[in-house]
Amino acid sequence: MTELTWFKSSYSDSSGGECVEVAIASAVHIRDSKAPARPHLTVSPAVWGRFLTEAVSRRTSDGV
Repeated sequence: MTELTWFKSSYSDSSGGECVEVAIASAVHIRDSKAPARPHLTVSPAVWGRFLTEAVSRRTSDGV
C-alpha cells in the first residue's frame, strides 16, 4: 500500500481536540487524529459520499 496523505477537517479544533483525519485514495480511510498508529476505517467513496450527505442534512435540519 502506498503512503496515505491525511487531512483534518477545517472544522477541527486546532488545539489538539477531538477530530478525525481522512485520506482519499481508491478508497476513503478514516482515523482518530489522537491515535494515528492505531488501525483505521476504510470505506468506499460511495459510502463516504452517503455519510457526508447525511451529516450535512442533519446539521442543516438541526440549525447548526
